Amino acid sequence: MRLKPGALLRFYSLCGILVQGSQGQFPLTQNVTVVEGGTANLTCRVDQNDNTSLQWSNPAQQTLYFDDKKALRDNRIELVRASWHELSISVSDVSLSDEGQYTCSLFTMPVKTSKAFLTVLGVPEKPQITGFTSPVMEGERMQLTCKTSGSKPAADIRWFKNDKEVKDVKYLKEEDANRKTFTVSSTLDFLADRSDDGAVVSCRVDHESLNSTPQIAMQVLEIHYTPLVKIISSNSWPEEGQSIILTCESKGKPVPEPVLWTKDGGELPDPERMVVNGRVLSISFLNKTDNGTYRCEAKNPIGRNSTEYVLIVHDVFNTLLPTTVIPSLTTATVTTTVALTTSTSTSATAISTRDPNALAGQTGPDHALIGGIVAVVVFVTLCSIILLGRYLARHKGTYLTNEAKGAEDAPDADTAIINAEGSQVNAEEKKEYFI
Repeated sequence: MRLKPGALLRFYSLCGILVQGSQGQFPLTQNVTVVEGGTANLTCRVDQNDNTSLQWSNPAQQTLYFDDKKALRDNRIELVRASWHELSISVSDVSLSDEGQYTCSLFTMPVKTSKAFLTVLGVPEKPQITGFTSPVMEGERMQLTCKTSGSKPAADIRWFKNDKEVKDVKYLKEEDANRKTFTVSSTLDFLADRSDDGAVVSCRVDHESLNSTPQIAMQVLEIHYTPLVKIISSNSWPEEGQSIILTCESKGKPVPEPVLWTKDGGELPDPERMVVNGRVLSISFLNKTDNGTYRCEAKNPIGRNSTEYVLIVHDVFNTLLPTTVIPSLTTATVTTTVALTTSTSTSATAISTRDPNALAGQTGPDHALIGGIVAVVVFVTLCSIILLGRYLARHKGTYLTNEAKGAEDAPDADTAIINAEGSQVNAEEKKEYFI
């Protein structure tokens, strides 16, 4: 039998409608993830339904709802919406035992089903840090452990020290007795250092159930250590007559006791000028005897430490004395001896009449320079005496003596005078020298 073309077309159209109806009557569901203790919403939809019933059943294949009729006595399960196109229910206060595969059934011929998996997240407990004993001595090994339980899936633990993450840690994951949740622990191992004193060590637990708000446990470290000592000087180039202040800075925990100042391994030699006030050593009117090594020592119950400062007192630069000596060195004659004496006296007067307050801040005179001046004065004086002697020697004394020639033949003095040749005018001049 052959079908007419018009009948064949109507047959194909009817088949298409049946196929389309069959595809539109397939139930649709979605997987659901909920935090333990929260509420899970299960929805089953059918785009095209010819008044066919819908049903929700739990992982144990127990019927929860058949259309709008409740089948299981569980106060946590409630109907949200029931129609020919949708069946939605809610499960409140979800526990880990509620996790599993739920089934939505559409009672056609045959029955069509769709699966929805309910995932329940186990919330990790608040972490705790153990293994810390206060205080900790510098150099000791510390092992801090952070632990949290009840997470599903296993939580992640991260360590931070003053907001800086520490990477080198140990991680351990163990399954709990319920075989659903996990206990996670992490250990931070390091040597205590003085720089860690007061540092905040934090353990942070990250988990998808915490909604980007991690749980954090914190521990403030207390490290005890020996003092660290440093000397600070107020004068980088100390000179004679000046003052200097040495400050001993000491840092330790517990706080160091008052510091001890010594000089060259012994007590301070001049307590009147060397005054200690707490951690400060003040030395006034410096002189060359103050040169040496000054030690500052600090101690606490953990130990003691010290540091040294080498003090070198420098000469004062003074141009007054050399300018007053130069004129005396250029004098070489007797006539300038008075000028030398006057110049020296003037210098002495100038020195003696100087402001006593100005001398208070300077050191004593330079003995080598004074000795040189005295030597020059003595040398010039000796030269003056020698020159004076030579001068007197050049002015020799002279006188005249008249002796009658032929007096040797005269019998007496009268005859010698009468027979003398020449008169007193022609007398021979004789000279005598006095040295």
